[in-house]
Amino acid sequence: MTMKTFGILGAGTWGTGLANMLENMGHHVSVWSPVKEEIEFITNTRTHLHLPGSVINSSIEFTTDIEATVKGKDYIIVATPSVFVRSTMEKIKGLVNNSQIIITVSKGIEKDTMLTMSEIIKDVVGEDFKVVCLSGPTHAEEVAKGLPTLIVAACEDIEIANQVRDEIYNDVLRVYSNTDIKGAEIAGALKNIMALACGMAEGMGYGDNLKAAIITRGLTEMVRLGEAIGCKKDTFYGLTGIGDIVVTATSNFSRNHNAGVLLGQGKSLKEAEKEIGMVIEGANALMAAKELAEKYKVEMPIVEGVYSVIYGGVDSKAAVTALFSRSPKVE
Repeated sequence: MTMKTFGILGAGTWGTGLANMLENMGHHVSVWSPVKEEIEFITNTRTHLHLPGSVINSSIEFTTDIEATVKGKDYIIVATPSVFVRSTMEKIKGLVNNSQIIITVSKGIEKDTMLTMSEIIKDVVGEDFKVVCLSGPTHAEEVAKGLPTLIVAACEDIEIANQVRDEIYNDVLRVYSNTDIKGAEIAGALKNIMALACGMAEGMGYGDNLKAAIITRGLTEMVRLGEAIGCKKDTFYGLTGIGDIVVTATSNFSRNHNAGVLLGQGKSLKEAEKEIGMVIEGANALMAAKELAEKYKVEMPIVEGVYSVIYGGVDSKAAVTALFSRSPKVE
């Protein structure tokens, strides 16, 4: 491994966690955020409010200067919430060139266009850019501390996926490559909805049986939609699918799981977001998932159920009753 330069867009938990890991490997990392107070806090304390117990490498540069963050860097990592990916890419358009590799770690589907994050990036900066999706069961809290983690680098061009894989793997981060970037991104967006559903079940006082059923049947829904779109089935049975569902749907590190718990307790989405203090990506993905299911005529009852609670005003327990009232089927 040779030292490379990385510009990370977004100083949230995942952007900062990755920055810490990459800098500790010997790479040089700059992290951008538009929030001056956030940059000042991290720079001065070398801690992150949402990464308790982690010490941030003093060599990482945190800045509000987006041009300095991306210009001339070997790799640019997009780590903003999905709803800000398009506007962030508009900021760097003209500052980047297609010799740089852009890596997206943001997970979501754009509501109006139904585009994935890599598709948004290319839509803004150009189709000739090389874009890689980095996804899998990866809590930022553990990555920041250097705990063992597995992840996937996905790109239609396997050589580019392998290049990113070889630059970031280390003795605690095992990286696989995959050419099904669309499948990795669809899985990464939909698993947040299943995490919301599992959290809601927990918040309503239900047990492990129901949560296991949501994970299993939720994966089935994801595979149905993925195959209808043209993704590979195997992608959903790998790290970016079932692996990411398990880690997101069962852990107290997961903001989507924790938001689901609050929703199951009867709180509104607005109340849950305020208490969590971070963006709830599963709620953002719901509208797009519902539209895609309708477009491709795919049955997704768990997605429908979560949507009915968050955006339809349906009581959580009534949504569960509706799921259990569906006619029996062959598995």
